Amino acid sequence: MPLRPQAAKKAILDAFDTSSQKVYRESELKTIFRESRSDWGLTTRTSYGDFTNFLVEEGKLRNITLKAEPYATLTRYAWGEVSPYHLGLSVRKGAYLSHASAVFLHGLTDQIPKTIYVNYEQSEKVGGGNLTQEAIDRAFSHPQRRSKYIFLYEDWQIVLLSGKHTGRLGVLPMPSTLAEPLSVTGLERTLIDIVVRPDYAGGVYQVLQTFKSAKERNSTNVMLATLKKLSYVYPYHQAIGFYLQRAGYEADRWERLRKLPQDFNFYLAHGIRDKDYDQSWRLFVPKGF
Repeated sequence: MPLRPQAAKKAILDAFDTSSQKVYRESELKTIFRESRSDWGLTTRTSYGDFTNFLVEEGKLRNITLKAEPYATLTRYAWGEVSPYHLGLSVRKGAYLSHASAVFLHGLTDQIPKTIYVNYEQSEKVGGGNLTQEAIDRAFSHPQRRSKYIFLYEDWQIVLLSGKHTGRLGVLPMPSTLAEPLSVTGLERTLIDIVVRPDYAGGVYQVLQTFKSAKERNSTNVMLATLKKLSYVYPYHQAIGFYLQRAGYEADRWERLRKLPQDFNFYLAHGIRDKDYDQSWRLFVPKGF
């Protein structure tokens, strides 16, 4: 049945038009219908189906299917034009944009990506054990593991990452060009993330370019504080210091990382076949890097 009274139509459309949220799960639409129907003056004869049919026929609601074989297909509902970044965040509640997506949104690259990285944190884990050189060598002898949880939307890929539990450390709100609310890792957290997982940022050469682009905006104090709170077992400070020095940062910025313990040889990336060794950072890097 059509929605009545007529005044309800305008109120409903205005509510969706003025909301910053543009992508919905079906459970969220049902909650909106249940909690707002009395405010809109909808009768008990108006069903949820009547409500959604109205939103499609007279509003801007449309159905979006996100496929991720062999995983379950997701259905989302978009109100009007939405960015793929806002849509990507709807894959998991509490997720945020990271790695190459954050690099792009911070304006640190001219490359136009077609892959969106969405970080959904794992539950907190206890302990990490004692680090040994043998364990480091073994872990970094293989290529970086990459997420296979990939959703397809038009010509975009939305990659869902199972990130380290951080309590959303360094995650900031950032409006999109469509005035949507986006959650994105801040600049310093982004730089750390792409050092830890360079394949999600285009590889080590692109990571270096990102450090160069961020030079005037990157706070070494914030980066060090963030790195400390992240509490990584591996000595990523050696790789970060190397990037800072190689990207042309002032010596007093990267020397602070040099003063941190260097108890082990480390690697700039996983699975490096032909290696050079940087003695000053105790770091294996790709040959000729």
